[in-house]
Amino acid sequence: MAQQAYVTETDNGGSGPERPGARRRRLFVRLAGRLSAGWRGDPRIWRRGLVVAALALLLALVMLLHARIPNRFGNLGSLIETFLPWLGVFVPLLLLLAVVRRSATALIALVLPAVVWLNLFGGLIGDKTGGGGDLTVATHNVNADNADPSGTAHDVAASGADVVALEELTESAVPVYEKALAATYRYHSVQGTVGLWSRYPLSGVAAVDIKLGWVRAMRATVTTPEGPVGFYVAHLPSVRVKLQAGFTARQRDKSADALGEAIAADPLSRKVLLGDLNGTMNDRSLNAVTSQMRSAQGAAGSGFGFSWPASFPMARIDQIMVTGVEPVTSWTLPRTASDHLPVAARVTVTTP
Repeated sequence: MAQQAYVTETDNGGSGPERPGARRRRLFVRLAGRLSAGWRGDPRIWRRGLVVAALALLLALVMLLHARIPNRFGNLGSLIETFLPWLGVFVPLLLLLAVVRRSATALIALVLPAVVWLNLFGGLIGDKTGGGGDLTVATHNVNADNADPSGTAHDVAASGADVVALEELTESAVPVYEKALAATYRYHSVQGTVGLWSRYPLSGVAAVDIKLGWVRAMRATVTTPEGPVGFYVAHLPSVRVKLQAGFTARQRDKSADALGEAIAADPLSRKVLLGDLNGTMNDRSLNAVTSQMRSAQGAAGSGFGFSWPASFPMARIDQIMVTGVEPVTSWTLPRTASDHLPVAARVTVTTP
């Protein structure tokens, strides 16, 4: 049987086999032409979709001026800042509405929120991870209700981290974690509900008062081969979203201020903060900490690095932050039996 070939007219009026992809391009051009034909000559394309255009401008203003949204009404500003990257989801939704409404005004208005979102978060989309580094660190909120603490400990140790911080440790689970991590980490200390495990010696271990009445933060000096580094482990109070009270975060904000003061007073120039801060880098209420330390994920990660909830991560509230050392790569680890994802980073301690 003879093989039949698609033919198309050539520029010189002849015919020949159609090149791969040419047929798809012709179909696309025809479809685009039909769509645009419905817009041409329609004077209402500028009058339709004014509501969509207004929503696009409002979205841009919320993202652009998020720091000016007041917190005195249910901590609304912090709530929006916690999930700020997700506001970008509304851009394609509004784009769809603008196309359905055939509104040129709405399409033009959508340029503004798209540009604002890219300006805020475009730098996080790419891959900034690098190679090298002197020290690998990891942190994990293991969840007080963890049904498999031993397996969780082994999973985190498998990351190859030199220093590991664990938060939300219960009194009954501490011996399990100690036993599971003993073969990998010679040195460790547990203070209250947080702990630090290290391949290198620890000194100057002490609880850090974050104004809670019980211990959920600690500090220790880790003597790495490149010199001493001050390590902080913290689990700031949880926040809640309530219908009547809004975003309740007063205790967390107070603890964040106390933690920031302790870090600022530390005489060591090289410091690393590991822990669950129950807030993102965008949340202004964590300024006491974020203003003096860099996010390893923001500086050397790939993507947003969301860590919570583990079933469908929507925010990065588990942080690795540094000052005096240089992040070279940052990533999230596979899910464990906790409701948080563990996060890890590799840093260069020998700074210029």
